[in-house]
Amino acid sequence: MANSARENILKKIKQALGKPVPVPFPGNTDKTSVYQPGRQELELEFAENFVKLQGRFSFCANEAELAAQLQELTRTRNWQSLYCRETGLKEQLATAGYATGATDLSTCDAAITGCEYLVARTGSIMMSSRQPSGRTVSVYAPVHICIAYTDQLVYDIADGFAGFGDGTKLPSMITLASGPSRTADIEKTLVVGVHGPKEVFCFLVER
Repeated sequence: MANSARENILKKIKQALGKPVPVPFPGNTDKTSVYQPGRQELELEFAENFVKLQGRFSFCANEAELAAQLQELTRTRNWQSLYCRETGLKEQLATAGYATGATDLSTCDAAITGCEYLVARTGSIMMSSRQPSGRTVSVYAPVHICIAYTDQLVYDIADGFAGFGDGTKLPSMITLASGPSRTADIEKTLVVGVHGPKEVFCFLVER
């Protein structure tokens, strides 16, 4: 009896595979986003949504102001070591008067990275494996500091993906960081910092 039932199931599967189901709505080629751009500036929309997700946002008129704000943050938090793997970003910060110094990600107080884009609609930081920081820096440090520029702002996630080109050479990893790591898997209690940084800062620099 069991063998008969098994044979019937396999027969139905074979028949179904022989007659593939056509793709629904084959004529639907409209790629228009269902989300309409907001009426306020992207900088403001990103900041509002990022802060709602427990992110910490700061706007800088130039890199000198960025360095000054980083110095003040480091002093008030009493951080001793900040890690940055991106040579270009380290040189820009050093030129503006701020040095990172830490060489070990596992023992740093905070890590600094750049990003690919800032997504205003969701308040998310879009990063990828093609960045010099790689896959680990923004995740393993207890505090993640992202340095971004105003020309990296996009409205929607689709706009960020469009920035990678025609899709034939996408990075092996694209990720969205929307505030600190958090989960409610255990008894529906929200816990921050379980799978990633407990705090995420975004310094947006005018360019």
